[in-house]
Amino acid sequence: MSTMLKLGGFEIKWYSFFLLVAFSLGSLIIYKNRNKISLSKKQISDLLFNLVIIAIIGARLYYVIFNLDYYMEYPIDILKIWEGGLAIHGGIIVGLIYLIYFCKKKKLSIIKLTDIIVLALPLGQAIGRWGNFFNQEAYGPITTYTHLKSLHIPNFIIDGMYINNQYYHPTFLYESIWCFIIFIVLLIFTLLKIDKKGLYTSIYLIMYGSERCLVEGMRQDSLMLFNIKIAQVVSILMILIGITILIYNWRCKNEKYKCN
Repeated sequence: MSTMLKLGGFEIKWYSFFLLVAFSLGSLIIYKNRNKISLSKKQISDLLFNLVIIAIIGARLYYVIFNLDYYMEYPIDILKIWEGGLAIHGGIIVGLIYLIYFCKKKKLSIIKLTDIIVLALPLGQAIGRWGNFFNQEAYGPITTYTHLKSLHIPNFIIDGMYINNQYYHPTFLYESIWCFIIFIVLLIFTLLKIDKKGLYTSIYLIMYGSERCLVEGMRQDSLMLFNIKIAQVVSILMILIGITILIYNWRCKNEKYKCN
């Protein structure tokens, strides 16, 4: 199921295909909005190239760290990212560290740059989740065929969620749909020309953090820290950071406060 195309001894995996589409469309959106920050075409192209590579490395390392016992035994498998095992939170964290470094170097506003990045991020996530489907990962608790049909889920998805003689909730689908909704919300704000500093970043953090915290509670293959689902902890932090940005910007509009 995970192989999209075979050319002799060469295979193209569905997971790799969806990642490529996600990164390509995401990069295009960011490139189209480059006028919102003082970067040349070459600078934004260099930024995107480096950011994609760094985010993939961060997402993989994050996943490997929380599955260290396995990868200590099979270290060569660390390189097999086409088999799955990219944690979006790791990509976001490491990507943000790089963006902070980049903005310090170029003397740019980090929040203005993240406002552009998050225009593309949820669409990329919505597309990338379909790679999880073809790898039969990111699924929820055991359920029944009848229940999945009652949710009006297409048959090909239901069939794909039949794993080890059991049907599972397609939590990848729930997240994909929600990420697409986040993208639409941000797109509407963009079309309405609502361009408040930090608004897009805070909306993304709050909306995605809320969804991921809920859906992660259903996941059967979560990354764990002792008995804690680490993605839920990170998601709660995302929500708190998003709320903090909103409050900070509201205070800055008030004449009583002076903000940089």
